[in-house]
Amino acid sequence: MPRILLVDDEPFQLKLLARQLVNLGQHSGANCTSGQAALEVLDAQPASKWLIFLDLNMPDMDGVEFIRQLVTRDYRGALVLFSGEDERVLEMAVRLGQAHHLTVLGHLHKPIQPDVLQGLLERWSSQSLEPQRASPRTYSPVAVCHAIANGELVNYYQPKVDVATGALRGVETLVRWQHPDDGLVFPDQFISVAETHGFIDDLTHVVLIEALAQARRWHDSGLALRVAVNVSMKNLVGLDFADFVLDQVLQSGVAAQDLILEVTESRLMTDLRIPLDVLTRLRLKHISLSIDDFGTGHSSLSQLRDIAFNELKIDRGFVHHASQDKTKHAIFTASLNIARQLEMKIVAEGVEDRADWEFLRQQDCDLAQGYFVAKAMPAAELPRWLAEWTGRYAALL
Repeated sequence: MPRILLVDDEPFQLKLLARQLVNLGQHSGANCTSGQAALEVLDAQPASKWLIFLDLNMPDMDGVEFIRQLVTRDYRGALVLFSGEDERVLEMAVRLGQAHHLTVLGHLHKPIQPDVLQGLLERWSSQSLEPQRASPRTYSPVAVCHAIANGELVNYYQPKVDVATGALRGVETLVRWQHPDDGLVFPDQFISVAETHGFIDDLTHVVLIEALAQARRWHDSGLALRVAVNVSMKNLVGLDFADFVLDQVLQSGVAAQDLILEVTESRLMTDLRIPLDVLTRLRLKHISLSIDDFGTGHSSLSQLRDIAFNELKIDRGFVHHASQDKTKHAIFTASLNIARQLEMKIVAEGVEDRADWEFLRQQDCDLAQGYFVAKAMPAAELPRWLAEWTGRYAALL
């Protein structure tokens, strides 16, 4: 049974938090007035699973130093941070813990509100009941190359809907690997392998060809959709990439304006001459360009300056809970205003719940994409989802 450890240099705060926990049906296993004392408790009971409530601002060893000590001990329990400091400092500390792969349930601001504390305890309880997930498998370059050559890659499609009307406007193509032994493998386990070992072009070609073929099938059945395909900056270092895309569009019979290339940049490109050559040619042929994951990595203002994007996709990190988070709200609205002034369409990624959806409606965002609308699905499932979504959207009005 997991135990609760309270760490705060103020004895009164320790007693108050312990009493609040008792009122919620929980009991602290240990109360410590310093980080060093808490570490001694952990070291004495290494097999115990703990939930630690940690005050950030303490003398001798502060909360950040304590987190560092947890990392060196390979701490596997959960962590809640609390402090009277500025909200953004608390959020920054939460992100620090998450960056170290610690299970940080959230943060509490002093004075601690019982309802917020209860919410964190419920989250802890639900996570404690979940089975432990195995670490993602790493695949070899040979295995990934074999998958591409042998037709094991399959396209899934995630709908993008009009926030104002609920209408289905398009889909984003998300590749999966139908592994003969491991089942469905997600792209974060093989895309970087393809990029690193020089066969990302082969992978992108397979995805694009099938996406265009599917777009044509939808069009012929009366479902006119714009189809987005992700391209890496690695795809754009060869001048022949534009010719390949244009040839495939022509062969598929899909209108050029119905293809969107979502440009992602995982690393800084120091020489933009060839990418600009390729992207300029594609824009001249009326293929749309979207800047993906805006606000993260190298998807930045300099790209907006240099490349004539038609669409801006606001990263999920600035969308989910933006209605409740002052910082996310500010970044979202700033991104929205930039896109509007540049006459770009705006897509919000990571729309996870009704609160996110209502926030987008209030902000007059153009398009929404995320689990609240739909998960990525095989093409054959799209008509059934569309019928269900039409009914769901009517209930949202």
